Amino acid sequence: MFKTIIEPFKIKSVEPIYMTTEEQRKKLIKEAHYNPFLLHSRDVIIDMLTDSGTSAMSSQQWAGIMQGDESYAGASSFLKLEKEIQDLTGYPHVLPTHQGRAAERILYSYLGGKGKIFISNTHFDTTRANIEFSGAEAIDIPTPAAKDHDSEFHFKGNIDLEKLEEYLKTSAKQIGAVIQTVTNNSGGGQPVSMENTKQASALCKKYGVLFVIDCCRIAENSYFIRHYEKGYENYSYRDIAKEMFSLADGGVMSAKKDALVNIGGFLALKDQVLAEACTNLLIITEGFVTYGGLAGRDMEAMAIGLREVFEDDYLTYRITSTKYLGEHIRKAGIPVIYPIGGHAVYVDAGLMYPHIPANQYPGQTLVCELYKVGGIRAVEIGSVMFGKYDEKGELIPAPVELVRLAIPRRVYTQSHIDYVIEVFEHLKDNVKSAKGMKIVKEPKFLRHFTAHFEEVS
Repeated sequence: MFKTIIEPFKIKSVEPIYMTTEEQRKKLIKEAHYNPFLLHSRDVIIDMLTDSGTSAMSSQQWAGIMQGDESYAGASSFLKLEKEIQDLTGYPHVLPTHQGRAAERILYSYLGGKGKIFISNTHFDTTRANIEFSGAEAIDIPTPAAKDHDSEFHFKGNIDLEKLEEYLKTSAKQIGAVIQTVTNNSGGGQPVSMENTKQASALCKKYGVLFVIDCCRIAENSYFIRHYEKGYENYSYRDIAKEMFSLADGGVMSAKKDALVNIGGFLALKDQVLAEACTNLLIITEGFVTYGGLAGRDMEAMAIGLREVFEDDYLTYRITSTKYLGEHIRKAGIPVIYPIGGHAVYVDAGLMYPHIPANQYPGQTLVCELYKVGGIRAVEIGSVMFGKYDEKGELIPAPVELVRLAIPRRVYTQSHIDYVIEVFEHLKDNVKSAKGMKIVKEPKFLRHFTAHFEEVS
């Protein structure tokens, strides 16, 4: 009824933001080799690098931290977390990990290896890296609808069911798992429909292939199902998530997203034999089965966060606030993936900077311009993150040159978001002055984290 977005919480503790000048930021980003990951956080005004581990915890979570049982084995905090995850997922076997990529490494290193392939609507960077590090191949098959960034279709995160069945028919024995990522982070933060997940699940059962939900943003995905998929209007968000979990054989979660904590994750599985194999790897690399690299206090906060994230008022605020940013910069002429997703706004930097070719990384240009002009830190999700080289060393570009503006949960107010909109309006008026980038130093895996860049003169 009203236009103003009211955050459904009050602020009890504040953290200072240090205001820098544009001249200072130009110097700082150059010293960071034009890679926002290498900036110091105190030099950032609005940090949209990631929504992972950047949430503000509630008073109930902070109270829970004081109750943390730090016993090495059989901690009551783990039992509380285990019960919560079992209730949500329906899976009997729960393995805590210090974050999602640890759960990925355990599961996909066991299932993977040379000659294996993994199929997904879209693998995220760490998922792909863990799979490829094992010697396996990660293949993305997003729905064809994902290519149309301006359509009103709400489930562009779906997997391509026709291609999935083709792979299952010809390569079922090679497939380590089919992974449904909800929401589809690398695919523009777009949600996945329940119907698409049902059909993908049925295909996997038909061909005897493991079906896994990457569920780190499943609460946000549940919002879109309830509001845009027929038949779910009267379901609670938690019940929608439960139904989606029931379609899979297991789930991998970075709790640093929709569990509203700063550290934590889990692997939950139906199959006892697979769970026992993964438990052995957990003990070797993460810790005993009842802490998995986490302190008891962190498990207490996770258990509480997994309840809070499904509250109606919270999810309404969360999705509305993200949509507000996306809609306003779109009105200002900034090309974005539409409709706006749940945790982030994705800008098409290739369209924003048509004079910069893919091999000069327009997404990296945009993240640097955002920082120089407004002190905003964002992340490139294009040919820096997902580009590869051919046999001649030439770049094979990513399908699209995106920049993600990930919004930390319960951290920024509407005035912060209005500031981000103003910065984009300024950038829109100065598009032609932006310069491309070249990579001067990079590692073999996950180069976007530590690569060094220079501006193309």
